Amino acid sequence: MERLENCAQMFQRKFLNEAFRRHCPVLLACIALGGSLLKELSPLPDSYWNNKRNVLNVYFVKFCWGWTLWLLLPFITLTNYKLTGSITKVLRRLSSLLVGTLFWYLCTNLFLYIEHITGSCYKSEALLDSIEHQDRKECRLHGGFWHGFDISGHCFLLSYCILIILEETSVIRSIQFERHWHRMAINAQFTALSILVIIWVWMFLCTAVYFHNIFQKVIGTAFGMLAWYITYRWWYLQPISPGLPPASASHSEKEPVYKN
Repeated sequence: MERLENCAQMFQRKFLNEAFRRHCPVLLACIALGGSLLKELSPLPDSYWNNKRNVLNVYFVKFCWGWTLWLLLPFITLTNYKLTGSITKVLRRLSSLLVGTLFWYLCTNLFLYIEHITGSCYKSEALLDSIEHQDRKECRLHGGFWHGFDISGHCFLLSYCILIILEETSVIRSIQFERHWHRMAINAQFTALSILVIIWVWMFLCTAVYFHNIFQKVIGTAFGMLAWYITYRWWYLQPISPGLPPASASHSEKEPVYKN
């Protein structure tokens, strides 16, 4: 229990603090641009992390929105109820996860549509001989390689999930723990979300330096940041919206209050 509490406090001070939240959009933009330039000008040698079968990509990034959704669901429920004492307000805040799911669905399908209308089917990744197939599914079914403008879904979703988690975990600095199980449950969830952010940032960096071209990564990152900005910096400030996390807009950074 004490180790878990120390871990949560460490993550709050060192990683998910106000300074990191404030500068994270700029950091993500710099990673996308810097990593892309590195890939174009001085490519890194092959490593475990440019293998799409690496464990973090297979078991985490492939289910990026699922991990983010299912870890935020109990965290938002517990922290928002503790701060507001209102089930109605908690349900309203949980609707932000539905909004996030809608953005994920619309953007990923838009990316697939753009890849479809700009693509052609080839016999191999060398792109030498084209094959007449109507779409990506049919092309791959016949052993071909579909090549189109493939906007980076990884850059979009990883940047979007990072920014959402940072927004929602900002409430941790406003919570006073009065019961043992409250402290244990919220600290465990906050620690898990902190570790998830570290994984997402690392995989965002790997995507930037190993995959896609610069335009595909910049556009993907721009979509993720735009989705975050439209919601948390504009729509959620309006009366008819899921609203911001309670007290997140009014509290300045301070150490968490642990009350026995």
